[in-house]
Amino acid sequence: MTRQGFDRLKAEIERLKREERPRITRAIAEARSHGDLAENAEYHAAREKQSFIEGRIHELELKLGHAEVIDPPTDGERVTFGSTVRLEDGDGKEVRYWIVGSDEAEPAKGKISIMSPLARTLIGKEVGQTVTVQLPGGKKTYEILAVNFPWEGSGPTG
Repeated sequence: MTRQGFDRLKAEIERLKREERPRITRAIAEARSHGDLAENAEYHAAREKQSFIEGRIHELELKLGHAEVIDPPTDGERVTFGSTVRLEDGDGKEVRYWIVGSDEAEPAKGKISIMSPLARTLIGKEVGQTVTVQLPGGKKTYEILAVNFPWEGSGPTG
């Protein structure tokens, strides 16, 4: 994953541990104070939320523990993991993408998963090459205009 993705997941763990875990512990204590736990919906909802939070913390810790952080390339003409790519489709429309880890993907913002059909097709290709990819909406052909440029903005066309 990219350094940005790693840092985002790390911040989520910290927030869950520092804010959510203590808040849910207080909610459980409050619900307990209301008496009979067997029919206490507030208590059961709080316990369910606690289970979700603990599960998410565990999931994130596993991901971060096994993560390989890769800094995005800043030069070169070949598309790799972490590359930014500017493409032109057959209609002359330009789009740009950043190839990131699955947990970082935000297609609406131009961040596509390394596992996506487009990213898998682009990996190893160079500026000037044309690629054809099978997308959910059908086959599409792109020419690679630029790679490994600084990512600014927040969308595929920004």
